[in-house]
Amino acid sequence: MAGVVFIGDELTATGLRLAGIEVIMPAAANAAAAIEQARSEASVVLVSSSLARQVPGAILQAALLAVDPLVVVVPEITGASPLPDLGRRLKATLGIEG
Repeated sequence: MAGVVFIGDELTATGLRLAGIEVIMPAAANAAAAIEQARSEASVVLVSSSLARQVPGAILQAALLAVDPLVVVVPEITGASPLPDLGRRLKATLGIEG
């Protein structure tokens, strides 16, 4: 079983490969299959945010909610995808948005 696998864009993958992380760079049409493959082989799966948008919601949600392996959506190195405002999201969930 691989330790950590990154699935996403070539530029981010290059940096992570230098750090010793296994990388997969699938075409957008094969994104869901790549995530399923990585989940069966790795203990931690990192998915770029742009690739995560290409995966059907049900598949991505199931992967993120699974206990093992840990699946995390990460930003690309280029910063092309904005990160969600977690503070605002938490306040809205708790009902203290104002």
